[in-house]
Amino acid sequence: MNAGAEEYSVLMSVYAKEDPEYLTSSIRSILDQTVPTDDFVIVCDGPLTNELESVLRDFKGSINLVRLSENQGLGKALEAGLASCRHDLVARMDSDDIAYPDRMEKQLRAFCEDPELSLMSGTVTEFVNTVSAVTGKREVPLSDADIRSFSRKRNPMNHPAVMFRKSAVKEAGGYSEDYPLFEDYYLWIRMLRNGAVAGNTADPLVYMRVDDKTYQRRGGWKYASDMLRFHKYLKDSGWTSALDYITGAVPHAVICVLPNFIRGFIYSRLH
Repeated sequence: MNAGAEEYSVLMSVYAKEDPEYLTSSIRSILDQTVPTDDFVIVCDGPLTNELESVLRDFKGSINLVRLSENQGLGKALEAGLASCRHDLVARMDSDDIAYPDRMEKQLRAFCEDPELSLMSGTVTEFVNTVSAVTGKREVPLSDADIRSFSRKRNPMNHPAVMFRKSAVKEAGGYSEDYPLFEDYYLWIRMLRNGAVAGNTADPLVYMRVDDKTYQRRGGWKYASDMLRFHKYLKDSGWTSALDYITGAVPHAVICVLPNFIRGFIYSRLH
């Protein structure tokens, strides 16, 4: 891996409802990478609690803060933070997840080996409370062709484990709030439509924290409505067909309005 390939930024967003202990673990997992970053950007999406501010002060000198006066939502927060990222390669990180120690090393190697690569993620390991309490894993398609095919029905990337080229993201229009809760999926589709080359690794890159609220966020009538609106965009834009919509989006909408424990069981089997 050449020296240039080792230059990358990390982009994280945090808001008032985050858990300070989770944030501490997440930040530390980035600072402890086998190939460390020199540009760790954290967006404060609106005012934070005193406890969260205390965590950020503990890491002063190792992180670069971007502050938004009001809560803007994930898409706008990430777009604001992306503008402050100094390097073209940017790794996304969620404030309650934990990166594997060699996550960045593996992703940087992939970008070094394939100069055309613009977007990649990998397997995430789901856990409850501690990383030793693994509940499952979420795998994604690996090749560009399989990612494009998979994207017609489901999100082909694990957002908490994504690394991308900032230039390719900007060329596709950046993060947007046009489809709330589907900001990442919407961005990947626009990047793919714009000719970006994507790839994933089967290697686990991130421990992703899950609980009952994880499945609650992926359910309910509003989520189902937002999801159907997004898939209608995919159909109307020509990315998917009417058959894709009927066999993919509609059954997914039904799952969204099922009781939480049933939805959680189904999602766990879809990984």
